[in-house]
Amino acid sequence: MAKVNIEHSKNEDAMKLALSSLDRKLEKIFEGGGQKRMDKHRAKGKMTARERVDYLKDDDSKFMEIGAFAAYKMYDEHGGCPSAGVVTGLAHIEGRLCVIVANDATVKAGAWFPMTCRKNLRAQQISIENKLPIVYLVDSAGVFLPMQNEVFADQDHFGRTFRNNAVMSAQGIPQVAAIMGSCVAGGAYLPIMSDESLIVNGTGSIYLAGPYLVKAAIGEDVDNETLGGAATQTAISGVVDYKCDTDQECLDTIRKLVGQFGPQDKTGFDRIESSEPKLGQEDLYQIFPADRTKPYKTRELLKCLLDGGEWTEYKADYGKTIICVYGRVDGWSVGVVVNNREVLKSAQGEMQFGGVIYSDSADKAARFVMNCNQKKIPLVFLHDVTGFMVGSRSEHGGIIKDGAKLVSAVSNSTVPKFTIVLGNSYGAGNYAMCGRAYDPRFMFAWPTAKIAVMGGAQAAKVLMQIQVASMKSKGKEPTAKEQQEIKDRITQKYEDETSPYYAASQLWVDGIIDPADTRSCISRGIEAANHAPIAPFNVGIIQT
Repeated sequence: MAKVNIEHSKNEDAMKLALSSLDRKLEKIFEGGGQKRMDKHRAKGKMTARERVDYLKDDDSKFMEIGAFAAYKMYDEHGGCPSAGVVTGLAHIEGRLCVIVANDATVKAGAWFPMTCRKNLRAQQISIENKLPIVYLVDSAGVFLPMQNEVFADQDHFGRTFRNNAVMSAQGIPQVAAIMGSCVAGGAYLPIMSDESLIVNGTGSIYLAGPYLVKAAIGEDVDNETLGGAATQTAISGVVDYKCDTDQECLDTIRKLVGQFGPQDKTGFDRIESSEPKLGQEDLYQIFPADRTKPYKTRELLKCLLDGGEWTEYKADYGKTIICVYGRVDGWSVGVVVNNREVLKSAQGEMQFGGVIYSDSADKAARFVMNCNQKKIPLVFLHDVTGFMVGSRSEHGGIIKDGAKLVSAVSNSTVPKFTIVLGNSYGAGNYAMCGRAYDPRFMFAWPTAKIAVMGGAQAAKVLMQIQVASMKSKGKEPTAKEQQEIKDRITQKYEDETSPYYAASQLWVDGIIDPADTRSCISRGIEAANHAPIAPFNVGIIQT
């Protein structure tokens, strides 16, 4: 009988519990505005946002959702806004990979909250960066008026969407918009600034001002259909291109339009026939520790993620706290940069902390990033990093200079970058490993991820010391109990804000994924990026 590894069993159980919690949260989010509102929506002959997306995409194409947790636990004073009131992601339509944006009218009539703006702009950014067609399924009441000051006038607010429409059109990125419900005020520009527009008769309407506002502004009495219904906007104004009688006919027409797009040039990233990893999903769950302070065999993790569990390692005996390898994911050639969490010894026999970036590791990874750019190989960053090494010895050795090399290389990298946060992603380690600020094409997190300036325990100690010092300066000596209460309060707040759900709510990551889906997410990301040309690589000044 095979010997049971107790630690592996604990790890697997912890991961499965985390995934069960993830699934429950997603189920709730997928209910949108709730069953009652969905029933009312369907009673009008309309499909829900997710039903529309499912109908539109090819049957054999998995929808890679972006931002499912956007606005999670936000706007509670307004009743919440699940998924920021809009469904976004990537799927194939008639064999063509497209970005899809679908307003969820069961959530506050599809109104735009601040996070709705950010999520729509993120979808357009994906389309622009990867030169992918985009399809908008519009069903929205426009700006959420109680929060208009956070939606309307700034650079990355509502108006940026229409600016992007114009820019994308000039770049030759196809945009198709379907008016499948309300489309009012400034929001009316989105479908009409797209290349082609459709409208569903009886439920779709588009106008700059609705009947109530028209009455208030100029005293005219006019009904919804006469003002901006399908017949008006196709036969009289000519604003909309196609009139459809049902949601299904509208979506079928979109499929026909997309199916006739001309061919698109490909970047030509190297790909061969895919092979399965050496280790499977069960091994992946067992290797990654439930206790985030414990080391683990990082190369065993790579055997779960790379084709055949095979790779070519760059500078294997140097800068050991970062592992850099050439390998393949679903057949695609990739360069992988991953924080090594094993217990290590340097070449000089000194102990090194796994997950910490030392000078030699930063130097190695910077050169590897440059090599991948030279060879046009997409980069994959796997985070489990607690930051850069600190202390007088590191400072004397130039840790800031070596860290700057890596940050510079990542910043100027022009091959597509893909980031997965496995565990910790703290401090400048987040930056060096291509966090959100460094333009990864896609960034996902495992349920075990933590993103913050530092760990909760360390932050609590620092902040508690500051608060205690402040109290003492005012003549108050806090008791041990008061100090513990301060520490507990800070720790809880910090833990809440370092969770992957908080990161996903803010769109710091595109989603929280099952570790078993890591390969498919990377593969879909490279497929998307393969549609866009690569700019020349010029790293600029790097300290030597």
